[in-house]
Amino acid sequence: MPRPITLFTGQWADMPFEELCRRAAEWGYDGLEVACWGDHLDVRRAAADDDYAAERKSILDRHGLGLWAISNHLVGQAVCDDPIDQRHRAIVPEHVWGDGDPEGVRRRAAEEMKTTARAAAKLGVDTVVGFTGSAIWKYVAMFPPVPQSAIEAGYADFAERWNPVLDVFDSAGVRFAHEVHPSEIAYDYWSTHAALEAVGHREAFGLNWDPSHMMWQGIEPSAFLWDFRDRIYHVDCKDTRQRFDGRNGRLSSHLPWGDPRRGWDFVSTGHGDVPWEDSFRVLNAIGYAGPISIEWEDAGMDRLRGAAEAVGYVRNLNFDPPEAAFDAAFGSD
Repeated sequence: MPRPITLFTGQWADMPFEELCRRAAEWGYDGLEVACWGDHLDVRRAAADDDYAAERKSILDRHGLGLWAISNHLVGQAVCDDPIDQRHRAIVPEHVWGDGDPEGVRRRAAEEMKTTARAAAKLGVDTVVGFTGSAIWKYVAMFPPVPQSAIEAGYADFAERWNPVLDVFDSAGVRFAHEVHPSEIAYDYWSTHAALEAVGHREAFGLNWDPSHMMWQGIEPSAFLWDFRDRIYHVDCKDTRQRFDGRNGRLSSHLPWGDPRRGWDFVSTGHGDVPWEDSFRVLNAIGYAGPISIEWEDAGMDRLRGAAEAVGYVRNLNFDPPEAAFDAAFGSD
């Protein structure tokens, strides 16, 4: 049976949940990857109020949509980040920000992620997608010189802060799918290895595969899928268009999204350079049976067109592997 195709609601949080459900159903999506912001999902209410959780599910049901994952990227970002500053105040709930004391924000964010696991269980969902934040992303240029002890301390800080959160995930029967992404503890191939080592490869901590972040870093998305095949808990489809012309660099020069001087931009799925067919064939090879979630981000395309178009593009790639080897018919029997 083909994997369900869902729409991540993070970029649609300004649209009422019921309206987005209606549109997603009309476009042909099988379900949503529901973001825990806007009016889409209040994790504190979902964890504590059975009626609220049932009401969220009933809205999806009315539109024939399923729910396989929820996402709390924004709060997860604050669990490990250093510094905590005005960027976080803009994205986390007021009760997480509180008085803005950085350590208080981190601790409240960790508690909110525990609540997110409980909310997922109430909704009958076994996967939460999100970010971890990082105390060492600020050292990515490795200058001024950074001692190895500082990097090791960053991974230790991640483990210390996230292991208690993951304990709650275990208790709730829910997995955390970390999105490998710049500014996180795991942002590329080797940092993903290091993050898994830091938490002892525990089952509660896996990966959300989003190839858009790998493309501009020069990481081969399908090779990443294969090597981390036992940790692929969720898949997001977002595309990246690269234009390295000798002036446009990988670090994008602090230019805004959509500026033609950037070396790369996120674009609607199918309009960039991600080797989608290669990747889907590897998804088949590793036996990934979970949802394929379209994450729409494109500074140069209207989102209503992009989301409607992307579901057809991905559905065409989302083919089942054959039931028998193609050369089986050559046998004498």
